[in-house]
Amino acid sequence: MNIKSYINLYELLALDPATREENRAFGLTHVMLKNKPAEQLLAWVEKHQEKLRKPLLADTFSSYLYRVTFLLVMVAFAFGLLSGVALLSYHGDEPVNVIYFMAVTIVLPIFTMLLTFFAMLRARSAENVLIHLSPAFWMEKIMGFLPGRVQEQIQGLKLNPLLTNWIIIKRSQIIVLFFSLGLLLSLLGVIVTKDIAFSWSTTLHISPELFHSFLHTVAFPWREFVPSAVPSLELIEQSQYFRLGDTLDEEMIAHAPQLGEWWKFLACSTLFYAIFLRFWICILASFGLKNAIKQSLFTLYGTTQLLREINEPIITTHADKSEKVFLSEDGNYGQIVNRLDASYDGIQGWAIPHDTLLVLGERMKVIAPAHYEVGGANTLEEDTEIVFKSHGEIVLFVKAWEPPTMDFVDYLSELTGKVDKVIVVPIGTAENDYEASAKEIDVWENKLFGIGDRKVWLKRSGTDAVGREVENAES
Repeated sequence: MNIKSYINLYELLALDPATREENRAFGLTHVMLKNKPAEQLLAWVEKHQEKLRKPLLADTFSSYLYRVTFLLVMVAFAFGLLSGVALLSYHGDEPVNVIYFMAVTIVLPIFTMLLTFFAMLRARSAENVLIHLSPAFWMEKIMGFLPGRVQEQIQGLKLNPLLTNWIIIKRSQIIVLFFSLGLLLSLLGVIVTKDIAFSWSTTLHISPELFHSFLHTVAFPWREFVPSAVPSLELIEQSQYFRLGDTLDEEMIAHAPQLGEWWKFLACSTLFYAIFLRFWICILASFGLKNAIKQSLFTLYGTTQLLREINEPIITTHADKSEKVFLSEDGNYGQIVNRLDASYDGIQGWAIPHDTLLVLGERMKVIAPAHYEVGGANTLEEDTEIVFKSHGEIVLFVKAWEPPTMDFVDYLSELTGKVDKVIVVPIGTAENDYEASAKEIDVWENKLFGIGDRKVWLKRSGTDAVGREVENAES
């Protein structure tokens, strides 16, 4: 599930590519997704996606999002490199103060991650101050003013505020992560190319013992695995620097080789606090974005109606009568049924798609273990194979407005040679709720009367057969 799915659904709902019957047929063919509305929507989008105009708005938006994110990531990475080089700048006059680097690689990441957590908790709010503090938010606002055809294409796209906030949250974490990678790379690069003497210096009255205790706590994630990356009390005492003049303390100069050992602590601090923890925040943001997309699907205009059409049966009415047999005493077709049974051995449709047969079966409250489209685009071999699979009693739907053809008569003859009973059910168009007119049914009745097959029955409505029915008992 990604942002493309959301935008494709957004476009398709505006396009309205399927009828009520087609949507219900979709639901019947995807019964495994009945209690999974999000999966239903995604499957529906996948089925109708080819009806969208190319290039897809989803592809355009995703491409724009990728390019902007890539640009911001490169800027952040370069800024991280430059910041690291500036923090580690060393000319030999005085040592590099580790406090500055620790502030950027430990204090700043923890502070921004706390802000991120609060922003996640308030992601539903459209006016989220913490979101608006993100550099990604303002950089994209600035780029939005730049001229370009892409901006014009996506200008009318309205995203759910929840989704917008989570997009900014995730992108911000990726940007800051690459900033931290730039810091780490600059640290390693400077260490390899220069001989740096590190120290620590602060105006606060902090003793070496207290500072050592603090660093020992900070290093808890790696102190058992990389003990050399934890500054010893001796190193802390030797590297404390006081600005009392233009020259370095002679004792500090004497221990210059040891002062460079600080880089291991700085590298581990950057790896854990600025990169490792940020990576997991990115993972958390990815899950949050995925959940936001899922929730936003249901907020789109038309989603509720679509799910209702997919999952709720199409209501229809039936005459509350038992099956009747109409005997022919005046030349009319004698094998008429007014009401279908609850189940049959198969449902077939002459040039009627499988999905439509599912809808028709549901509307008429008829179930069957098999549904087949026959005739139409089927080959003779395909129809013959369906006849071979048929048995028992079969309901055969036909289009009432299309007169019976010789192909239909031939198939009906072949089918009755294999099954016990065939009930021909003429149907109208979907716009007329599949109700066939009396004149249309008369055409089929006359044709079946001419065929004269005792296994073939015709389904007529109760009102259409008034005046001609005789109870089985009276016959």
